[in-house]
Amino acid sequence: MNSLGLDLSARGRARAVVVDDVGAIAARFEGSDARDAVHGATDRRAADVAGIASPVEQPDVTLAEPTVVVRCTPGAAAVAAEAWIGAAKGARHAVCLHVGEEVFAGLLLEGRPWAGAHNRAGAAAWLALNPVERQDYRRLGSLAAEVSSRGIARRLSWRIQAGDQSRVLDAAGGSLDAITGAMVFDGARGGDGVAISVIRDTAKYIGMAVATLAAAIDPEVVVISGTVAAADLMLDAVRQECTRRLPPDAMQDLRVDFSSLGPDAIAIGAARLALTASA
Repeated sequence: MNSLGLDLSARGRARAVVVDDVGAIAARFEGSDARDAVHGATDRRAADVAGIASPVEQPDVTLAEPTVVVRCTPGAAAVAAEAWIGAAKGARHAVCLHVGEEVFAGLLLEGRPWAGAHNRAGAAAWLALNPVERQDYRRLGSLAAEVSSRGIARRLSWRIQAGDQSRVLDAAGGSLDAITGAMVFDGARGGDGVAISVIRDTAKYIGMAVATLAAAIDPEVVVISGTVAAADLMLDAVRQECTRRLPPDAMQDLRVDFSSLGPDAIAIGAARLALTASA
């Protein structure tokens, strides 16, 4: 049985994937809206799809009957994907911390996504990890203000404004406003000292968040996903920060890893939840 998962978590973009019952992707498509993404992924052959799940409001699309429609949060979809075919495969207690344009987490308890009493579980953007109070913390959430893609770019911009020299500014055409999180990661890989420092601080914040989630939930594994999840630059540093923040026995029982599912992860997880609901 095939299932279609739809990811509407990114601003101005919609990603759809069609997967089979073992997680193999049969088709994928990224469009400007939900209808475009769904039709592109199914090649307008909706009869090939037996289930659909969306992390947000169900789009106005028509699929062949019988169709199971499941709505879920992006966090629930992300952790479902990791527990199915990702870095948390087979785990019954897992956390997926997604860091990119947005910051959120998915919680898996007893093998099922957990939404909380008011469907707000996993609001990791608001984890308070810094005693400093800034205006953007109140607007975006403390963790998101530091480690989201925009937060990373902003912190490097502040360093340049304070007098540090960074080649990332050249890559942005000399405009501080044009600096992106991806540019900071590229700069770090190219040996730019300021970019390396900013990414090191980012890994520290993520490590603190992972340790906080692990202490509260006691999962088997915490997976970091999203566009900021650069394992080559941050995995060791994140693990080291967790080791500093958790007791030795907790770290011995905890696995911390980075996702390998890429940009399809949330859509894959949404499809998985649809498959589970239709079983």
